[in-house]
Amino acid sequence: MIVHLVDGTYELFRHFFGGRRFRETDAPFGAVVGVCGTVVQLIQDGATHVGVATDHVIESFRNDLWPGYKTGEGIEPALWKQFHPLEDALVAMGVVTWPMVELEADDALASAAHLAAADERVDKVCIWTPDKDLGQSVVGDRVVQVDRRSNAIRDAAGVRAKFGVDPVHIPDYLALVGDSADGYPGIRGLGPKTAARLIEKHGALEDFPADVLKADRDNALLFKKLATLRTDAPLFNNVDELQWRGPTHEFAALAKKMDAARLLERVEKLAAALETN
Repeated sequence: MIVHLVDGTYELFRHFFGGRRFRETDAPFGAVVGVCGTVVQLIQDGATHVGVATDHVIESFRNDLWPGYKTGEGIEPALWKQFHPLEDALVAMGVVTWPMVELEADDALASAAHLAAADERVDKVCIWTPDKDLGQSVVGDRVVQVDRRSNAIRDAAGVRAKFGVDPVHIPDYLALVGDSADGYPGIRGLGPKTAARLIEKHGALEDFPADVLKADRDNALLFKKLATLRTDAPLFNNVDELQWRGPTHEFAALAKKMDAARLLERVEKLAAALETN
């Protein structure tokens, strides 16, 4: 069994801005239909167990820890209006969806990967996102990160090749180099190579000698807390809950509202195939 975990928020942004290359105006549900189509393609390609994580709101507990942490400020209204319709569409399509409020979509992906990997029946967990935070969830070649943007599949060796550290040290690495997308700066003067070299020499930030980070130690530990994904979100009790069993009765009407006849046709064809198997 392979479990596929999709970063719905990333996919929504990808389809919203990618679609602009082909049209002059923003379709009301254009990005939503695009994300649903991506999930349908996974199922057409053989995926049986799928979960999608979304940011129901952008803010999380991390905003209380660091004032500069990312917020929803600046998100285009046409994109923001599609956040919650995406969740509705995925649920109607019969896809397990986790809309996160106090935690982030990345926390949901990390938690789902942790839960799925604990099941002996699961051969592989694929986390579909390019977000470097999720590198910390990679385990050997059993839990991998799929970067659709670069068409790369990163196992533990791939994470190390890209960042110079093992998956377990991704939070240490990000704490030192910072993450502009999430809104924390890292430690001044420490670039990727220096950060990787320090981690290789000393291990986790907590084990760094006092004279390495000096006055920056407290900030570095705070940034590590920001970068560390939660794995304790109670998303499901059994991996069987992630199995796609077809759309709900509401999906046809919702697809019509979204002007997504082709999407509906693809979903209905997949559902019909399920019934014959």
